[in-house]
Amino acid sequence: MEIERKFLISKEQLPENLGQYPCLEIEQGYLCTDPVVRIRRQNDEYYLTYKSKGLLSREEYNLPLTEEAYRHLKEKADGIVISKTRYLIPEKDGLTIELDVFHDTYQGLLLAEVEFPTEAAAKDYRAPSWFGEDVTFSSKYHNSTLSRGDGISR
Repeated sequence: MEIERKFLISKEQLPENLGQYPCLEIEQGYLCTDPVVRIRRQNDEYYLTYKSKGLLSREEYNLPLTEEAYRHLKEKADGIVISKTRYLIPEKDGLTIELDVFHDTYQGLLLAEVEFPTEAAAKDYRAPSWFGEDVTFSSKYHNSTLSRGDGISR
């Protein structure tokens, strides 16, 4: 079960020295968006992911792929293949902020996600002052929606 909240971030509010945090280079494409079936390259690791419907919480299953399988499936991806750098920023209570800095089509889009152990913890969460609008309940900021090109316009 994935339980997460998602927030817009403005460039002016980014934490200083992002380079001090670990990061992942991510590329992902969607074979289907209803239900969500995604392929992802995360540095040198490859995954096939299924996600159920939902906004705050939803089922998520990850299966490992080989690089060859990823490249084969990438050719079959619908819509936009999303590229982003994900910074992993320590947060209070042992949580981690996953700050996504999008490239290419969505250059300039900045989203922060925080995953929680329970829905109660997610609902009680008080975001840092540098977070912007809470877009948890807006499907237009789901990467699957962005891949279709009918999410936000940049």
